[in-house]
Amino acid sequence: QKKKLLEKLGDNRLPYVTPADADFHQLWKTRYSKLIFRKSDTVPEELHQMVQEGFLTLRKHNCFFQDLVRIKGKDFVTPVSRILIGYPGCTYKYLNTRLFTVPWPAEGYDIKYCSPQIYDACKALIRLNDYLHVEAVKALQGQNLFETKEIKDTTVIDREQKFATSLTQKVSAAKDQSSGCAPEDDYISLKNRTSYNVTLLNYMDPLQMPYLKQEPYFGMGKMAVSWHHDENLVERSAVAVYSYSCEGSGMEESNEQKLKGRDPAVWHVGLKVAWDIETPGLAIPLHQGDFYLMLDDLNMTHQHCVLAGFSPRFSSTHRVADCSRGTLEYIFGQCELALQNLQTDCDSMALSLKSLETAVIKQAEEIHNEVEFEWLRQFWFQGKRYLKCTDWWLKPMAKLEEFWRKMEIMTSLVLSEVGKEEQIEERRNETISCFLLVLTERQKLRKEWTAR
Repeated sequence: QKKKLLEKLGDNRLPYVTPADADFHQLWKTRYSKLIFRKSDTVPEELHQMVQEGFLTLRKHNCFFQDLVRIKGKDFVTPVSRILIGYPGCTYKYLNTRLFTVPWPAEGYDIKYCSPQIYDACKALIRLNDYLHVEAVKALQGQNLFETKEIKDTTVIDREQKFATSLTQKVSAAKDQSSGCAPEDDYISLKNRTSYNVTLLNYMDPLQMPYLKQEPYFGMGKMAVSWHHDENLVERSAVAVYSYSCEGSGMEESNEQKLKGRDPAVWHVGLKVAWDIETPGLAIPLHQGDFYLMLDDLNMTHQHCVLAGFSPRFSSTHRVADCSRGTLEYIFGQCELALQNLQTDCDSMALSLKSLETAVIKQAEEIHNEVEFEWLRQFWFQGKRYLKCTDWWLKPMAKLEEFWRKMEIMTSLVLSEVGKEEQIEERRNETISCFLLVLTERQKLRKEWTAR
């Protein structure tokens, strides 16, 4: 799609507008209305201070890392350095790389941080998370993207049960009051689509980056992050981005571009309608402490990029990550499912398989691959870096390795069973053909990971 678009454009550039243009607000209202922007003076000063100190602490402790990501079979190092902070046991996957949360303080979890300052930074980010959750709820209601008449602003999100309980009570009340259609889906949807479970923090100092790509469609200047849709999110969930550019360090008004367009000294977020060459793009300046929300389906229908300024910048990007296959709870559940087929003889302690049914073997071997390639290799590939913040992941990873070893034994047991002469040939062939597919995939992925 990108290639086609660039061919169509040739040497031309698409038009884009900034707040300095007369038609900016009209275009925003008509084509970008699900983007909500808030200036820093709308955010409590105490929150700014906590969060900005948190950013600087994490930077001082070298907790930001460039990721090695995979695009179309090739590996690239991201120009932006990142760290994922969020609900304990959550992960977030983008461009074939799984990030593991540095857990923020949560009730019922024993989390040891490497220093009290890192604990404070994580605590500040959970406070910001709560604040942005409430802002997203208000913004969605303000846009009538929900039919609900009233939801009280709540300063706690679903990591505490209060929120879920109050939602349930309100749903019941709504049902009692009306024999018609109760807005149950609205309430549940509102909760599901705004309860951020992770924040992906970004840091970049453009002056340390010798090469940044030029924005290709509009001529907006240098990009820190290319055009994209955020991936691995709950459908139609809101994304909230808090921006902190360290203005003052090398932040001179730029004479380089007093022409039409954006000031290259200032960081901007760029937006465009996905794969559309009719609608002008937007470039919105981001100053210290500003934040914006991408509501409802904006992340699906539009693409966004980040345009680099001159000064270093942090951002905290709060997401409702789709954790259906990305939590420890999920993968431990999968392991238990696979290991149900392994039994130990009480007398000899010898291990054997309960069933040689093709479906049972296939399921166990697919889970074996999932544990190895989606978890263990993803973690150890770049996982040691998390030890700069906390050792929280080491115990669950040791447990997963233990499960993986048992699955390796199960693979050997299948091989020895299909080698036995008493096996009925037709059944043996069926087992081998399904088993071979999963093993071939495993071999291919092991080679790929070794190369990475």
